[in-house]
Amino acid sequence: MKSIQPHSIKTISEYHKLMEIPQPEHPLISVIPFELIKCNPGSEPKHIVIGYYSIALKKTTDGKMKYGQLEYDFNTGIMSFMAPGQVLKIEAREGKPHVHSGWLLLVHPDFLWRTNLASKLKQYEYFGYSVNEALHLSEKEEAIIVGIIQSIEQEYRSNTDPFSQDVIIAHLELLLTYSERFYHRQFITRKIANHEILDRLEVLLTSWFNGDDLQKNGLPTVQYIAGSLNVSPNYLSVLLKTLTGQSTQQHIHDKLIEKAKEKLSTTSLSVSEIAWELGFEHSQSFNKLFKNKTNLSPLEFRQAFN
Repeated sequence: MKSIQPHSIKTISEYHKLMEIPQPEHPLISVIPFELIKCNPGSEPKHIVIGYYSIALKKTTDGKMKYGQLEYDFNTGIMSFMAPGQVLKIEAREGKPHVHSGWLLLVHPDFLWRTNLASKLKQYEYFGYSVNEALHLSEKEEAIIVGIIQSIEQEYRSNTDPFSQDVIIAHLELLLTYSERFYHRQFITRKIANHEILDRLEVLLTSWFNGDDLQKNGLPTVQYIAGSLNVSPNYLSVLLKTLTGQSTQQHIHDKLIEKAKEKLSTTSLSVSEIAWELGFEHSQSFNKLFKNKTNLSPLEFRQAFN
């Protein structure tokens, strides 16, 4: 099978040229209506490594979007976020043009140079999400986002003055803050899907701790857990924090402590033997973690239990 080499697009102007749309009015920031971006039926998929931030708000009237294991209509806006270095795949549907409505906002990192947003942008975890973790907007939320994007477009199309960049940066921060608020709302309102992930997490951890994976491979990594649940590590962390108040790592450690307590209370194994069965090379590391979680050493817990 022929491997597909991603095409590197470092500038916003290069992206405009690739999509065969007019060149941007500003070299470092661009607002593009999705109606201008079309892929013809039968065209080859395009894999693009982008060199800029991309914020998309789109919908279409002729199809559905698969979101994790579920499908959703495009009857409301859907936002996705990409950071420099991530890969974008563009593929036309078979038999019909691939046409969306909505907006695409592109921001080159150089536009953010010497601003507080340059470093703050990395704190917004949704830039690390994968495509199946898009943000679904209500009509009211969509109107807010569209209004901000149009304000950004209006500002960079106006005559530039010493305040232009500050005004656009302020609009960008507002857009990102609203997006964070709406993601938090989504975590809460998508109860069935989110609790399904929690159920699958519990099954996954139980299987790992009750089988021989623990002794062979040690504790499962956050990356492994997220991959097994078909979500990104960042997304899983935010989801669990929102629903349970704990991170993925804390869930893993809680399961470990639960298993350790079981062995300490129902077996005569030494602490060193239990530590080894739980995947620890050194019992000191196990003792430290157990005491940090329970305020008791393993021996103190055993004595208190008995």
